[in-house]
Amino acid sequence: METQIKPVDTSVMRKKPLSAYAADMQKSELKRVLTRWGLTSLGIGAVIGGGVFVLTGIAANQWAGPALVLSFMIAGLACTFAALCYAEFASILPVEGSAYAYSYGTVGEIFAWFIGWNLVLEYMMGATTVAVSWSGYFEKLLHLFHIDPPIWLMNDPVTAHEKAEALRAAGQAVPDFTFAMNLPAFVIVWVVTYILVKGIKEAASTNNLIVILKVAVVIFVIIAGAFYIDSANWTPFIPEPVMKDGQQHYGFSGIVTAASIVFFAYIGFDAVSTQAGEAINPRKDVPFAIIASLIICTVLYIMVTAVLTGMVNYKSLDLKAPVAQAFADAGLTWAVYIITIAAIAGLTSVMLVMMLGQTRVFLGMAKDGLLPKGLFAAIHPTFKTPWKSTILVGTIVSIVAALTPIDKVSELCSSGTLLAFAMICGAVWLLRVREPNLERPYRTPALPFVATAGILANLYLMWNLRTDTKIAFLVWGTLGLIVYFVYSRHHSNLNNPQD
Repeated sequence: METQIKPVDTSVMRKKPLSAYAADMQKSELKRVLTRWGLTSLGIGAVIGGGVFVLTGIAANQWAGPALVLSFMIAGLACTFAALCYAEFASILPVEGSAYAYSYGTVGEIFAWFIGWNLVLEYMMGATTVAVSWSGYFEKLLHLFHIDPPIWLMNDPVTAHEKAEALRAAGQAVPDFTFAMNLPAFVIVWVVTYILVKGIKEAASTNNLIVILKVAVVIFVIIAGAFYIDSANWTPFIPEPVMKDGQQHYGFSGIVTAASIVFFAYIGFDAVSTQAGEAINPRKDVPFAIIASLIICTVLYIMVTAVLTGMVNYKSLDLKAPVAQAFADAGLTWAVYIITIAAIAGLTSVMLVMMLGQTRVFLGMAKDGLLPKGLFAAIHPTFKTPWKSTILVGTIVSIVAALTPIDKVSELCSSGTLLAFAMICGAVWLLRVREPNLERPYRTPALPFVATAGILANLYLMWNLRTDTKIAFLVWGTLGLIVYFVYSRHHSNLNNPQD
């Protein structure tokens, strides 16, 4: 009897069969070593870092004032809606790939590709931003020990020349230089790359130690800083609106804009879902870790923000190292050492989890044929890690961090993530309608409300990003669509349904 071959579906809305995900899980070469709390630790490691140590100063000083507490609540609420939807998807499809994998089986290939492309922007550029922030805190640590490295070794070429000109204008002698690079950022990226190539167990162990350190320091900041709060700094809690450069600062509009800025501080909890292929019991533990890490981090963020704006008037907050500077102004110089070291450790773990998540998204896309398998799906025979793509990501991130001035990249990262979160909220609802009898170890409560609120909240925050950020995002999205139609659509596994 002749076998009937199903005709190829050439539609950009074609979906990956859910049965194919089960096959992917069975064929996975990744080691399943991550426990429930190991996954939660990865989530906390990804979230607590640049946001609490850097963005709080910018958002409070320029946009929200003491009401930054409300901004964190708004951003946390938008994330919570998305997290609940992520949790249901993670229980159904416990595979690497995160939002990309979930949307491929529900909404369609073009949407899956677009989400995956946005995750590339989120993780890779996020890791680059964090690497530069890490370098800044490392330089601050060196200065605490009265070590002053040359400008051309600590900054990218553009920033180095700008700093040199500023110092010369202030009357300081600065030697001429023709070459400059951010060496600390370059080196730390390759340290993280080495850990990731060696294996997920080593990466998780390193991350656990760092998470314990930085959570302890965040709690220290909350408790110690509480003794130096001046309640007068919280008045007015919501500063009067001010128009500047065509945009409203402070007031309700400023609070929402600040929420879209500090949203970068939450990016990372979704990285938990990219580790499903290495979780021991992914159907139960991944949903738990997603929600637990988000709740823990939101509570800590709100408390740190309240303490910080109580210690220092929002108009006087330092933009680069607000937490460390607040303690320095309070005369607690010894605490500055602890906070700076914790910031360095915290930013290291954020970078680790972001780069880890990036390679797992690449792995999921390559397995589906949307990216070259020989590069992005190659698993090391000994370490059982996607080593080629890890080295590629390390190369790109290290070069960009070393040579490029990074300005407001956090907002660009947020734009891609906000859209991905909104699409996931819609996709989980769509799957509930299309496949009502599918086994769901975790079910999102009140899904119609949660999904609708998640879509509206994330799109609203995205709309409140700066105009040039939205333009840059459109350029990135257009480039992604070109790659899809030139390469990915023609190499997709769905072109061979008999396989």
